[in-house]
Amino acid sequence: MESNGAVSSTVATTSNQSPSVSSETECTKWVTLNVGGEIFTTTRLTLTNREPNSMIARMFAQDQLKPSDQDAQGAYLIDRNGYYFRTILDYLRHGRVVHDKHVNLQGILEEAKYYGLDGLVKLIERGEIEQAELSLTRLDFIRTLVTSSHTTELRFQGVHLSGINLSKLDLRNINFKYACLSYCNLSNADLSCCILERADLRYANLEGANLHSVTAGCADLQDAKLKCCDLTHCNLENANLKGATLEGSVMEYVSLRVANLKSANMRNCTLYYADMAGANLEACDLTGCNLTRANLRGANLKGAQLEKLVTPVHMSQIDI
Repeated sequence: MESNGAVSSTVATTSNQSPSVSSETECTKWVTLNVGGEIFTTTRLTLTNREPNSMIARMFAQDQLKPSDQDAQGAYLIDRNGYYFRTILDYLRHGRVVHDKHVNLQGILEEAKYYGLDGLVKLIERGEIEQAELSLTRLDFIRTLVTSSHTTELRFQGVHLSGINLSKLDLRNINFKYACLSYCNLSNADLSCCILERADLRYANLEGANLHSVTAGCADLQDAKLKCCDLTHCNLENANLKGATLEGSVMEYVSLRVANLKSANMRNCTLYYADMAGANLEACDLTGCNLTRANLRGANLKGAQLEKLVTPVHMSQIDI
């Protein structure tokens, strides 16, 4: 029988390693945090160096063997709002307060107080903050598109476009890797063959969009609206689709391996030959879906709604 267990890595130190090298290794050791359900990866040095007397620094100091409880994947659990933690973590990295215009500054302030980040609190109270601005507008996009062929790969890699209206535009073959597209209006846009790998699409509106053959591995689509989309042959491996609305979407041959679809609305989706191996489908609404030939091996189906399916799920589809 095939094993589908998670693989964890550990850092080992040899007995003849010098104390200074061991100390340096521990400081720079990568850690994963689960803050209110959102996953963050950083180093102990980042968490402890900026404000060493803060609560979060003390949590991850070298003498703390276990800062908090851990989830099933080994991430340290912090029962706070992950939405605001992004700004907190960026401050710990570079010492500045840069926040998205859609993020409530009062929320960031309250989180800073909770984590004991006095320096961050002072910066916010003194108004020493920076707001991320749109670098491009819809008109800029249209000007670029009319002078380019749809077969040409345009590069908007890493560009900040939060909140921009790109609805109904032909955006085929554009490289949006690492781009910030949170809160964007991409409804009824043609995004076929785009690269959206590791892009931030939280709360984006993609209703009716064409996402055929899109590459979006590790993309963040939490609470995004994807109702009635064409996601045929789309690669969404390890993507975050927690709370997303995908109702009525065509998702034939889509790859959702180890994707997070917790509490997602997937009612009446066509998932013919979809690969959802290892996906988190906890509390996901799959009512009325067509799961013919779908691969659900190793998927978490706890609390998932599987009523009125077009065809019953066969044991061979879910057996590990």
